[in-house]
Amino acid sequence: MEISNRKIHWETVFKTKDTTKVSWYQPVPETSLKLIEKLKLPKTARIIEVGSGDSYLGDFLLEKGYSEITLLDISEKALDTIQKRLSAKAEKITFIVADVTGFSSSETYDLWHDRAVFHFLAEIRDIQKYVKNVSEKLVSGGYLILGTFSKNGPDMCSGLHVHKYSEAELTGVFEKNFKKIECFSEEHQTPSGTQQNFLFCVFQRI
Repeated sequence: MEISNRKIHWETVFKTKDTTKVSWYQPVPETSLKLIEKLKLPKTARIIEVGSGDSYLGDFLLEKGYSEITLLDISEKALDTIQKRLSAKAEKITFIVADVTGFSSSETYDLWHDRAVFHFLAEIRDIQKYVKNVSEKLVSGGYLILGTFSKNGPDMCSGLHVHKYSEAELTGVFEKNFKKIECFSEEHQTPSGTQQNFLFCVFQRI
């Protein structure tokens, strides 16, 4: 899917849907927070969440005292929702409206977090662009936390086909520049009560 079409799709989602009822909604991103805590990063670590949507991870990271947070999403509406929700606290966060496969930034990061974005990249060229981007923007020794649909996950999400991953396949995609720290699968219960099987992996930049 072309970037322009991706943007139209996700702007429409965040403008027309109650995102407390979409399948990926989490009032508390418990798994992500636990994984970040395990890394024992300093509170000044530069953290970027890509494809943040209007998630609450940034809110909780602020509460925990992290001071260098960047939220990136292709949807301006999604980021606007976060800014309104956080009110004055939003000034402590950097917001970037961009596509994850090609955003330009002189910043480098200590942690790149992605829950439920990577599996929407179905074309090889987009996957390669993503891998190149995260490889360039993470410092040596930095961490990548990635949550995708596992082989037991759904075939579609938000009306789009997804690329499902096994642990071996996901590790292989990033093996050139990253070493695997851990992987595990987890059931996510959607607001409608259905189950979605996720694969979470933590990688470290070599």
